[in-house]
This record gives sequence, C-alpha cells and structure tokens, in this order.
Amino acid sequence: MEASGSRSALYGRDSELTMVKRLLSAARDGRGAAVVLRGRPGIGKSRVLAAAQELAVDAGMVVLATNGAESESALPFAGLHQLLSPFLGDLRALTPRLQRTLRGAFGQEDVRPDLFTVGLAVLELLGDRAAGTPLLILVEDAHWLDPETVDVLVFVARRLSTEPICAVMAVREQHTGVLAGTGLGQVHVGEIDDRAARQLLADHASGLAPKMREWVLAEAAGNPLALVELPRLVASGGFDQMSELLPLNERLTSAFADRFEQLPEATRAAVAVFSADTNCPLPVLLSVGQVLTGSVVAADDIQPAIDAGLLQIGSRRLRFGHPLMRSAVYGRVSEFARLTIHAALADALAEDPDRRAWHRSAATLGPDEGVSDDLEAAAGRAVERGALGAAVTSLDRASEITGDPARRSSLVLRAAELAAQLNDRAVAARLVAKADPAQCGPVDRGRLTLVSDIVAPGDVRDAARIDRLCDVVVEVHAAGDTDLAAMLCWRAASRCWWASLPSEVGARVITVFGKLGIAADDPRAVAIRAYAQSDVLGAEVLRLLPALVPDRTDVDGMRFLGGAAMILGDFVTASSFLATAAAGYRAQGRTALLARTLSAAGTIRLWLGRWPAVRADFEEAEALAEETGDQFWIVAARAAQALHEAMCGNSDAAFRLADAVLASPLVTGIRFIIECAQHARGIAANAAGRYDEALDILMPIFDPRHDTHHLDMSGWVLPDLADAAVRSGRHDEVRDIISAAAERAGRFPSPALRRSLAYATAVLSPEQDAARSFEDALAMDLRAWPVHRARLDLAHGMWLRRRKRILESRAPLRAAKDGFDVLGAEAWGALAREELRAAGEESTGRAASSGTQLTAQELQTAMLAAAGLSNREIGQRLFVSHRTVSSHLYRIYPKLGVTGRSHLRGALEALQHATG
Repeated sequence: MEASGSRSALYGRDSELTMVKRLLSAARDGRGAAVVLRGRPGIGKSRVLAAAQELAVDAGMVVLATNGAESESALPFAGLHQLLSPFLGDLRALTPRLQRTLRGAFGQEDVRPDLFTVGLAVLELLGDRAAGTPLLILVEDAHWLDPETVDVLVFVARRLSTEPICAVMAVREQHTGVLAGTGLGQVHVGEIDDRAARQLLADHASGLAPKMREWVLAEAAGNPLALVELPRLVASGGFDQMSELLPLNERLTSAFADRFEQLPEATRAAVAVFSADTNCPLPVLLSVGQVLTGSVVAADDIQPAIDAGLLQIGSRRLRFGHPLMRSAVYGRVSEFARLTIHAALADALAEDPDRRAWHRSAATLGPDEGVSDDLEAAAGRAVERGALGAAVTSLDRASEITGDPARRSSLVLRAAELAAQLNDRAVAARLVAKADPAQCGPVDRGRLTLVSDIVAPGDVRDAARIDRLCDVVVEVHAAGDTDLAAMLCWRAASRCWWASLPSEVGARVITVFGKLGIAADDPRAVAIRAYAQSDVLGAEVLRLLPALVPDRTDVDGMRFLGGAAMILGDFVTASSFLATAAAGYRAQGRTALLARTLSAAGTIRLWLGRWPAVRADFEEAEALAEETGDQFWIVAARAAQALHEAMCGNSDAAFRLADAVLASPLVTGIRFIIECAQHARGIAANAAGRYDEALDILMPIFDPRHDTHHLDMSGWVLPDLADAAVRSGRHDEVRDIISAAAERAGRFPSPALRRSLAYATAVLSPEQDAARSFEDALAMDLRAWPVHRARLDLAHGMWLRRRKRILESRAPLRAAKDGFDVLGAEAWGALAREELRAAGEESTGRAASSGTQLTAQELQTAMLAAAGLSNREIGQRLFVSHRTVSSHLYRIYPKLGVTGRSHLRGALEALQHATG
C-alpha cells in the first residue's frame, strides 16, 4: 500500500474496485467476508489494497494492516502482533481465558495456547471493536507471514459472515499453496488492458517519445509496476540494459538495485540494514548502519531513499515501495556486508531471543553449535506458544548448522513430528528424508519410524510393515522409552483393525506390547488389544470395560477406551467415553483430534438414535478436518454422512456420497471406511425398493476376500442384509452368513452384533421358528437402541399382519412409525405407515421435526442454549464468536416457534435424547 492519503488514479481495475466496494458495503451491513488477491509481482495487488484502504477510510471504517516479511516468517505470531498492535493495550472485551490465550501467543504470559483458541480470541477482539465501527483488515505479502498468523487469519476469515468485518489479503501468484483450499474467495489480478496501460504510462511519463512509449508498453505487457518503473530507467540512461534478454521482473530488480547503488553511502547503509529486517526499530537500524559505514547514520539519511521511491512512510511505519525493491537491495549487498549486518542486528536485539537467534543464524557460514542451540531453544519457546509451524522452521535450520550428524537427524525428526501434528505431510516427509538412519540411536529410529508411518503409511494391508513396527518397538523399549514404544504398537494395532487383517497378524503386536509392562487397564493396553485382535481378545476387553473406572480428565485415554468400545460394538459405552474425549479436545483446542472423535462418535450414535446430534457431529467433523488440512478424515466423515443419509431414506444423496468415498485413493485398503460406504449403498438401495441390488451390494461385505469386508463391522450390516434377502425372496443365499454370525456371537458378546443378529434371525426364521425368534429379539434390552427397536417393531408387525393377526399387528406397527418419525427415517417410516394402512389404521404423514428445520450449527447452538450456556460459552464450544451465536438464536426462535431463550428447552423436548 502507498502512504496514507495517496490518491493516484487506479487504471484498469474496475472489476477489482467493484469487488472491494461490495465487500466494504456488505461489512458495514454486518455481512463480513474475505477475499484473496493473487497475481504476479508488480501486477497491482498493492494498489488494490491501497484503494481498499482509501475507500474504507472515506466510509468511516477502521483499517488494520499487516505485511508479511521474510525476516519474520519464522517468528511466532509476528504478523498477528503487527495487525493487532492498535488494540493490544485494552483486552477487556475478552474473557480472562481468551486474554491469557492472546498474551500467551505473544509470549507475554506463561500459557500454551492452541491456534483455534487464539483465533477465537482474535475474532472476539476484532468483533467487539467492529461493533462500534466496521473494520477492514488488509494483508500484504501473506506468503511471507509466519504460519501461525496465516492459520489465525484463515480461522477468522471463515467466520466473518455475521460480523461487520471484511478482509483483503494479497499473495504472489507463485505461492499457490498459501491461503488456497480455505474456502475464501479467490480473485486473480491480471494484466491491465492496453487502454489502461496507456493512461497509466501517460500519467507517470508523459514526456516519453512515441517510439520509446511503444517500446515500454510492449515490454511492460500490462504490468503496472513495469509501466511506472521502466520509464525511470530510460531517464537514467539504462536503455542498453533494458534491451538485454532478461525476464521483466529481473530487469526491474536490476533497476531497483542500480537505484540503490546511486544513493549516498549512509543512505545505502540504512537501506541495506532495513532489507535484512524490515521490522527492526529505527534506533537499531541507524546503529547497525553506523557499524557498516564507520560513521554516524542519522534519520535524515533515509530521506534520499524515500525521494528515490525505494522507501515509503505510511501508518507511521517505514516500508519498501514494493517487495521487489527489498529483494533487489538485499541481493545487491555484498555477502560480507550481509553477514556483518545480521551479526550486528543479533547483538542489538539481545533482549529479543527469537529474533536474535535468527539473525545469528543468518550471520553463520559454517557449523556453529551455539547458534544451533539458540534456534533449538527458540523452537522450544515456539512450541510453548502453540506456534508449531515456527518451531518446525527453527528446528530445521538448527539441524543445518550443527556439526553433529546424530544431533542433525534428531533435530529434523523432532521437526517432522511437529509437522505431522500440523497435518503438513509434505513438509514432514521432506524432513524425514533429511534424517540419516545410520546416525540415529534406537529412540530416534523409533521416532523416524513413527513419523514415517504417519506421513507415508503405504498400504495398510501390508503385514510386513506391521512386523517392522514391532521390531522397532522392541528396540525403543530396550532403550527406555516405553511411551514411544506404546505409540508404535498403537500404530501397528490400528493397521490391523483398519484393514481387518487376520488375527495371526495382530498376534505379533500383542506379543511385543506385552513386554512393555503397561498395566492391563491402561487405556492404551485396552485399545491395542481390541484393535490388534478383536476376534481373539474382544470378549475379554468387553468384559473389562464395565469394570473400569476411567480417569475422565485423561482425554487421550478416554479416546482410546471409546475407540475400543466402538469397534467391539459396545456403542453405549463408546458414546459416553467419546463424548468425554470430544469435550476435552474441544476445551484444549485440539481440533484435529476433535474432528476424528466427532466422526467416530457420530457413526455409533446413528445406531443409538441420536440423529439430530449426529448430523451436527458429522458436519462439524468435516469442517474441522478441512480447517486442519486432514484430507483423510474429511473422506471418513463423508462415509459416515452417507450412512446417515441412507438411514434417513435419502437414497440419491447416500449413493452420491458413498460413491465419492469409494473413488478416493485415500481409502485404498482401509476397510472400515470402504465397508461403511458400501453399507450405506446397500441401505440406500433397500430404501429405494431395489432389493436385489441391495443384496448384491451387501453380500460381499461378508466375504473375507473382498475389499468391502470387515469382520467386526459386517455384523452391524445383518439387519439390512436380512431385509434385502426377505424382500428379494433370496433367503437361502444368506443362511451361511447368519450361521457364521451366530457362531461368532456365541463367543463374542458384542452388543451391536447380538442385537443385529437377533433381528436378522427373526425376519429370516422359517414359519415354525419365527414366533420364538421375535420373542427372543424383543426380550433384549433395546432402550438405548431405538433404531433396532423401531426396525424390530416394524418387522414384527409385518409378520403379524401377514399371518392375519391384524389387531395384534397395529401396536408394534404404530410404535415403529412413531420411532421412525422421531428419528426422521423417511423410508422406514413410510413403510410403517403403509403397513398400518394395510392393517386398517390410517396414519398421517410425518410432521417435520424441529431438529430437521435447523442447520447443524443452529441445532448445536439451540441445544447448548437450552442447557443454560451463555452466548460466550456457546461460542467457545463451537469456535465461533458470541455474535454469531446471537445471530443463530435469532434465526432459531421462529423456526422452533418460540419467542425467547427460556422456551428452548420445551421446544427441544422431543430432541432431548440428542444431547446425551
């Protein structure tokens, strides 16, 4: 951006200006949004930002700005601090927790914040200030911002729809990954047309001769910076240089460097120091400049650089006229001078250890253990501030300047671990490739193996990979790191269940885990036994689970226990444990694990009938997975959504989702997701009345040779298999499957398997056995299993009606209809009504449930508000501002037919089971 008050014409940018005006107008009306400008260097992104600032100021809006700087890209939250600096003196609008979070991010308080909570603190702070005066956020050179600032900006930008705030962020075209895939609007800033180019050139160089004017127009090719700068080069006698066959940006960079060389010595010194650190305080800049020249460098010495157009002053900040100017100056400074500058800056910034460490690093030519130690310490501080991205960069650089090969590998592996936590698989893989296994001790080899398994898992069906993991477990345990050994066992056990591998593969995992000396009731031990050998050890684990008194403050432990209960079919226990884990991850801001936990919890709650909450869980899981960049769990969430759509009777939507999941390369060999998607397709075909197709879809799930087979999850499919077999008249084709399931259920007390089997047995029983089979199934405790109960009532009523026991059939059919109506299971509900009519009882169509009228986030908001939480408390639970919560409630009340918060509990009474 240009200095405040600049009003030079902006040629050829009508569409961009229209976009900016609409953005500002919408923000002033409380409908915020954010856009990303992309374009080549010099194309005019900065001028569009300057125009946005001028328009916002004219409209009475507050403008906050931050600029990315290469020298600060490794400093945690540096860009965010610059953006918020006008507001940081007064944080009273924030709750004490959010105040501590924000101060912790800036290293002002001993708190380890998470990025989502930092994002929420920033959103609340900005929203509070914007409530009085709408706000514009401007970000230039976002590709050079530190990663934490970028993540927070994305968090905030995705939540501006109900805020009087808008944001415009500029990124160079070549940085394709920055702010991409975020859901933010993307605007390409291209070359201006010939008419605009001629106007701009006339405005800045009206005295050019016609031939030279045409030459400049041709060379600039619509690049506004070139149109302004090339005539200056002509005027300085650089025509011969321009005629060289150099790319345009290289020509401009060379021109800027030449302009720098023509400055007085003291000015060159000041500008050279500024190019090395564009945020160093002015007194430091001048003192380091004096180190270069050996004589006094004063503030007045900066003026010639301003006169030459290399530097500008705007918003009380010194800055380069264009980013290309900074790189041109820094590149023209001699290597020795650069080393001197960075060394002097390090000395001058001794009270800022992070900035000092990076300047020491830039002043280092060869290995330097002291500097490497400083960077490692900076990484540690970054981790404590929740800035894992900055820590990755610091550890990586520390590894480059250590002379110890073993330490080098250890540092890059620690960096790789952090990158894996950030779901940045590309960076983690690059770092893993830099580690030398020959230089790693047993623990580092374990860490290398663990990170490699996360970033490059390969084919989960590869039993040899599990053997290698087990070999490393033995080495790591012998070296004394039991926790790392247990985590490696967990990776191996997870592979066994994900791919539904034979029990003998998991036996090796159990053997090596047994050597770790971890107690049998430790959550890790419970989960590893369940996942590695569910068929062999599942019964033992299922008997253990009710006797456990878990530490519910151990969030990871609750996830392990919940996962074990889930895969073994104890859905009631799993739902309780996973709900505790989800609440813990939400409170800690561990959103990647929250997304996975919500996806798992939602899947099992389908069978427990908590469908309104399920819909909210799945949508939030997918949204959080998108925000954390976890593509695999986005696909997993969609597989579960397909199952939900199928059970609701939305066959087309279920097929669309399931087919997309099955087409994803991310699920190759991962049978628990493949099975889920295939199961959804089978339910959807049944719901559409295509029973032969449904049976053909579902039968392979029970064939161990087929990719859709999963030993544990196949048991959950039995009711749908039975329905398809009965309605297609193909009973005989499934008898062996039912017999095998009965044999397994006899030794494996899985609640889900036994209830599913009881249903299938009842509907498939021959006439002489059916009454007893229905009696046995109905005698089971189905209070927490409303889906199974309603389906069993329907099947029982149908059986009674077909045997002319009309009066007896009405009660179970009526109960089934009511159960399906509460759930919102359209296809099953329609079948129950049809059967009731055939039994002589008319039934009206299902009234729309209150829950189905609300969006997922509105439903979550309504349930939390009904439970008595304040708007701020709800916002912190859902990672949105309290103003967004208020906006949700404004829409919720008329949808539910209530006038205020006090009536929510009554309106949601029919959905209270969804809050469990």
